Formats: sequence, structure tokens, C-alpha cells
Amino acid sequence: MKILGVESSSLVASTAIWEDEVIVAEYTVNFKKTHSQTLLPMIDEIVKMTETDLSTIDAIAVSAGPGSFTGLRIGSATGKGLGLALKKPLIHIPTIEAMAYQCYSSQYMVCPIMDARRNQVYTGLYTFSKGMRTVMEPTAMDMKDLIGEINALGKPTLFVGDGIPVYKEQIKELATVFCCFAPAFMNRQRAAAVASLGALYFTEGKIESADEHQPDYLRKSQAEREREEKEKKNN
Repeated sequence: MKILGVESSSLVASTAIWEDEVIVAEYTVNFKKTHSQTLLPMIDEIVKMTETDLSTIDAIAVSAGPGSFTGLRIGSATGKGLGLALKKPLIHIPTIEAMAYQCYSSQYMVCPIMDARRNQVYTGLYTFSKGMRTVMEPTAMDMKDLIGEINALGKPTLFVGDGIPVYKEQIKELATVFCCFAPAFMNRQRAAAVASLGALYFTEGKIESADEHQPDYLRKSQAEREREEKEKKNN
């Protein structure tokens, strides 16, 4: 089996090729460049370097959100375009789930946090016992409410994601359970995790056509929220 992974839900742009339990290639950049400039050249590079014929892949795993509205749209369009051109199915991978999967077999409960601003995060909660188990489905919530939920569960927790620099001190101050923070090599989104989880989903038959694929935004865009607030004030 061969899976192409695409990750563009945040500042990170990442692509990977998974083949028969091996990450053959991964290209990840965490830099301020538009994903429309980076994703296709990155895919082209790993395909050339590994002499991969894209027609031989079985499916395209796409990090489907939540996250940056622009990033998700670009990743979705890239996956859909390749899927249509190659006549291959897509695999819809929840971004938060893929982030947690990077911490596979952690002895702690894993809590991905993506900064959604205004003290909000995109998050979820996961544990590992005979595979990955979802404790709380991906959602958008207030950081204080999330810490309260973790305190109520009473489980030592490992945080991962770009929300760490923003909320680390708040977590330290309010958490009543042991908390730790993932190191640099595992605290951002990676296409290797998207592709690996995609391979698992593929064997379970969790695939969709390119036409069916849609990102999971979880909440309205900032522009939509600002427009609604403006309309409320004018009414």
C-alpha cells in the first residue's frame, strides 16, 4: 500500500509518502510562505527524489481541519485536484487526531492545542491503550474551559501544538494535574502522521471521492464573525 500525505492546516506545510509501514519521504517547512507556493513543489520534490510514479499511490490522505481557513482550502484543493487527475480516493484525516497520533503510545493523555486566538483553541483529548482512543472529539473551546476539563479528568497530560507558546504559562498556573509539553520534533503538524493514520483508515475502508471531500472548519472564519458582529450592532 502507498499513501501520499498532505498537511496544510497551519503555518506548517508538509507532504509525505508512506509505503508498507515505512515513511519513504517527508518534506516539512514551518515558514511564512503561502501554501499555494509550497505544497505542489514539495510533492513534486519528494516524488522525484524517491522516483515515485504518482499513479501507483492507493490514496491521498489530507489533513482536513480544523485550522487555518486558507491553509485548509489550499490543502483540500491540492488533494482534490490530485485525486481527480489520478482517479484516486481521498482519506479525510482530522488534524487534531493526526497531531495526537504523533505521540503514539504516550503514557499520558495527549492534548493537541492549535491557537485559534481570543483565548480559544482547537483541541481534543486522546489516550493510548491497544491503539488510540478518543476521550474528547475535536472541538473549538476556551482555553480555561479545556484546562478545567483536564483537571476534572484527573489524568497527567501531554500538550502538543502551536498553542503551547501562547498558553503554556496559563496551563502551568491553572492545571491541577501533571502537565508536560512535547519537544520541537513532535509539537507541530506533520504529513508523516497524516499519511500513517491515512493508511490505517484506508484498511478500514474510510475513504471518500475527491468530489466528496470538504474541510472541517469547526467554527466560522474571522471575517464571517466580524461581519455578524457588525450586523448585530447596526440592527
